[in-house]
Amino acid sequence: MAGEKFETALKKLEDVVKKLETGDLSLEESLKAFEEGVKQSAFCSKKLNEAERRVDVLLKQRDGSFVTKPFDEVD
Repeated sequence: MAGEKFETALKKLEDVVKKLETGDLSLEESLKAFEEGVKQSAFCSKKLNEAERRVDVLLKQRDGSFVTKPFDEVD
């Protein structure tokens, strides 16, 4: 999954969920699909966590200057 994009992994995860929801898969196919879903879900979660850590919000101060703060420190 090296170099894979979040959007691609999310689409794959959505496709897995649709396949599982149909109920048309054999037990073995369902297990393989579930394993793939878990893998894609973990990748998406990791990417979202990385993005959250990188998000900085630019805040304008009263004097017109700007300051950055980590996303979780914004009121």
